[in-house]
Amino acid sequence: MSNPNETLESVIIKFAGDSGDGMQLTGTQFTNTAAMLGNDLSTFPDFPAEIRAPQGTLAGVSGYQLHFGSVEIFTPGDHCDVLVVMNAAALKANLEFLRKGGTIIANTDGFNAKDLRLANIEAGQNPLEDGSLTNYNVIKMDVTKMTRAALSTDSGLGVKEIDRSKNMFVLGYLYWMYNRQLDHTIKFLTDKFSKKPDILEANLKVLKAGYNLGETKEEATSRYSIGPAKIKPGIYRNMMGNQATAIGLIAAAQKAGLQLFYGTYPITPASDILHELSRHKNFGVKTFQAEDEIAAICSSIGASFGGALGATASSGPGIALKGEAMGLAVMLEIPLVIVNVQRGGPSTGLPTKTEQSDLMQALYGRNGEAPIPIVAAATPSDCFSMVFEACRIALEFMTPVLFLSDGYIANGAEPWAFPKAADLPEIKVNFAKEKNAGDKFLPYKRDEKLSRPWAIPGTKGLEHRIGGIEKQHETGNISYEPANHEFMVHMRDAKVEKIADYIPKLTIEDGTEKGKLLILGWGSTYGAIKSAVKQARLKGYDVSHAHLRYIKPFPKNLGEVLYNFEHVIIPELNTGQLIKVIRDKYLIPAEGFNKVQGMPFMASEILAKIEEKLK
Repeated sequence: MSNPNETLESVIIKFAGDSGDGMQLTGTQFTNTAAMLGNDLSTFPDFPAEIRAPQGTLAGVSGYQLHFGSVEIFTPGDHCDVLVVMNAAALKANLEFLRKGGTIIANTDGFNAKDLRLANIEAGQNPLEDGSLTNYNVIKMDVTKMTRAALSTDSGLGVKEIDRSKNMFVLGYLYWMYNRQLDHTIKFLTDKFSKKPDILEANLKVLKAGYNLGETKEEATSRYSIGPAKIKPGIYRNMMGNQATAIGLIAAAQKAGLQLFYGTYPITPASDILHELSRHKNFGVKTFQAEDEIAAICSSIGASFGGALGATASSGPGIALKGEAMGLAVMLEIPLVIVNVQRGGPSTGLPTKTEQSDLMQALYGRNGEAPIPIVAAATPSDCFSMVFEACRIALEFMTPVLFLSDGYIANGAEPWAFPKAADLPEIKVNFAKEKNAGDKFLPYKRDEKLSRPWAIPGTKGLEHRIGGIEKQHETGNISYEPANHEFMVHMRDAKVEKIADYIPKLTIEDGTEKGKLLILGWGSTYGAIKSAVKQARLKGYDVSHAHLRYIKPFPKNLGEVLYNFEHVIIPELNTGQLIKVIRDKYLIPAEGFNKVQGMPFMASEILAKIEEKLK
């Protein structure tokens, strides 16, 4: 039968089901296919916090939201157009994120009495039958039954194994619905299950059965076409934030001519950086999974002392444990990159949810006066550029550097036009080769950047003392002299502030250089702010957007930018942390806009705030 075909600029799809239903894989495969067709896109995986919550419960719902289109995409979207739900709990947990008039694709097998009870739906009620979904277009299909029917009894698989492939049925149907070819996913499955032909055959059959359902379904269902986005020509790949961080570390080590050593301890949501780096031993990467967070950072400090690019990563709880060793790296004035992929807290908090609540920890969360430069990524692909910058600063200024990411951009994805190695900035590393004070070596004698020499152990004549006790100026000897301590405290801080001479000035992302209102952001609020400001400007509002990637030190012209606007609003996924620093340093009455729900900002929320302020 023929189906109407509509052309759309963009679509937001959310896949939701139990954590064992393969929603992350389904979403990732649709994402990769969209990327191959040249769509711009942004994704938001939403993992359950429990390692294995009971099946069918609200705590066990896993989601994956994808926004793709032929236009420029900045966020995974506020409210989805299509909600795919594999059970009642997935519908209950996500219905509020579906726009009115949107489409629900529901697996009816996931709405039996047990599933309804586990989802805390009142006895006798079934949202697929009770008329509560009249504001939506509901497509009901028994995915489980049709998956089993697609596989003959001689498939060699048991019922549980067959049911695991039902996500491929849904994927196949959506490929039909959005005029997508199966080729990319067929290749993926062929590669993944090359040594398991029975499982490969089952997944391919179910994928094609889902696609064919669209052709044979009795009730008319629209099909949609979304053309490629008009983006700058180049070679692109779909990039997640943690992947970009790993590749950025490798690229910086290669440009500096150093071996990369990555010492870490697994923690959500930073663990994927280790997984990615461990696959690149061909670049001389050494990965070390330590017994705890303290051992992880100390091993990286040791690697840097030995002449490698030392790096470590964690999330807020692990960064707290690394605090004393971070102070040691400050005292040693040794290059080290510390990655903090932020998550909700305090304590264990919300392990799989996003937050920007570690900024004060990054600035002040160490004993004593221990200043560390801080940079932050704005988008998944921006993780590459900013962790590369963290490495450059660490190596050129002989200092530990904190790189801030968070769960939202670490697990999100977007197209990335990856650069050629020759186009990356140069990173200069000059190991000390000879004595620098006549017949003596002064390990803390400084250059124009206030950086001390990097002397590799074993270099003849450059023996020097290291440790966490205060150093004497230039000699590096242990010193308890009050005046020397104060001098060294100010010297270490001056070196960090000197970095401002070697970083870009802050620019306006959207809008005018002067005006009524500036939205100042940092980190992962970038996409939502950019979308909101663009929409507000189309409505005639006098609003501009600036985004901080360098947080300590700030860009030298930040004050000038701030003073050009009558009002400044700072959206943050915390209770107000950057705003405290801005108010203190620049003495402006900046206004906070805060959210601490473990969820990123919606563009509509920031747009409403802009309208409220300027009306």
